[in-house]
Amino acid sequence: MKLWTKDKESLKEVTDFTTGQDNVLDLHLAPFDVLGSMAHIIMLESIGLLTKEELSQLSQELKNIYKQIIAGDFKIEAGIEDIHSQVELLLTRKLGDVGKKIHSGRSRNDQVLVDIKLYLRNEIEELVKQIESLFQLLISKSEEHKDNLLPGYTHLQLAMPSSFGLWFGAYAESLADDTITLQSAYTIVNKNPLGSAAGYGSSFPLNRSLTTELLGFADMNYNVVYAQMGRGKTERIMAQAMSNVAATLGKLAMDATLFLNQNFNFISFPDELTTGSSIMPHKKNPDVFELIRAKCNVLQALPNELTLLTSNLPSGYHRDLQLLKEKLFPAISTLKDCLRMTHLMISAIQVKENILHDEKYKYLFSVEEVNNLVLSGVPFRDAYKKVGMDIEQGKFTYTTKVQHTHEGSIGNLMNEHVKENFENLVAKFQFEKTTTAINHLLKD
Repeated sequence: MKLWTKDKESLKEVTDFTTGQDNVLDLHLAPFDVLGSMAHIIMLESIGLLTKEELSQLSQELKNIYKQIIAGDFKIEAGIEDIHSQVELLLTRKLGDVGKKIHSGRSRNDQVLVDIKLYLRNEIEELVKQIESLFQLLISKSEEHKDNLLPGYTHLQLAMPSSFGLWFGAYAESLADDTITLQSAYTIVNKNPLGSAAGYGSSFPLNRSLTTELLGFADMNYNVVYAQMGRGKTERIMAQAMSNVAATLGKLAMDATLFLNQNFNFISFPDELTTGSSIMPHKKNPDVFELIRAKCNVLQALPNELTLLTSNLPSGYHRDLQLLKEKLFPAISTLKDCLRMTHLMISAIQVKENILHDEKYKYLFSVEEVNNLVLSGVPFRDAYKKVGMDIEQGKFTYTTKVQHTHEGSIGNLMNEHVKENFENLVAKFQFEKTTTAINHLLKD
């Protein structure tokens, strides 16, 4: 079944090629397609295109379909082109001609637009919740291990003392900044395109403000041409925000892989979180982190892939845009998997104590000794030269005691401020507004 079929069917090869993976990927959109239709028919009744009785019939049946979807009992049947066709088919089977009225004032173009925006809005909420969980864990680990010193590196050479408190806290604050970009994506996603139809509006007196309110959108895409132009742009912005999170997770995974190496030997994990070798019985491989690193590298390529898919397209709808789903939807699942596995690994991490007591790390304290001389009145450049000469002549002496007190340093992590800023950021999403609107729409 195709919503656009008149009297002649397309060649099967054409149908198969143009349908692509929609019959699988559209299952992600199924609950949101129903929600969009529920709001749409309420609006249609308000402008006289449906009777109250027809609205009641359609609403009840859409709620039944929604329940099937949530229960996992819904499928897109063989020969059905997409989720929009499947829902309309089910309504028509049950309600006859009343089911056919649901498409008035609407195109598959703005249907898929609103479906994707509702889907991405929901996925951003889930991602933020996972990020929040990992953020809180990292802050907790930072506080727990704030006194455990760790070598700091530049150019992968020994540089200055760091700490596990700084290391865990750095990734927490990085996630906070990543969440800012997700909030920007959410602001763009949380605008209603419904009513733009095929991209040029409708001669029906559609009440777009009503569907915006019913679906819990913060605003609408006002210009109907731009609403269609938002397809592709919305996904690219979402992909860029995701790639930022992926970059943080990938770097954390790389650090953990290095730190687990026996030549570093800073951390360890329970055996059940590592893998072995088929030939080397001593091996404890960081396969989870290696896969997180690889998957996050792929995720960081996603914005470029979507850009290339949509480059040089003029305004209006083009079938090229269908392929966005094939790239973006699996990527969202991948990012959620990486967040989940990172949380699992960090929750079980074991930190080695007294690392810097090993004499091989003594030159980490060269800057500390320079600063001690400066504090005693020696000009910095003279102090630097003296300590440098001591090192070259084998006369360097040091203490492992560090006195870092400024904001964000070893002795003053400022975690409470980082945490407060993050919590304020999450509150700005106002997820409860959309939840309230959707619950009201679904209410019997």
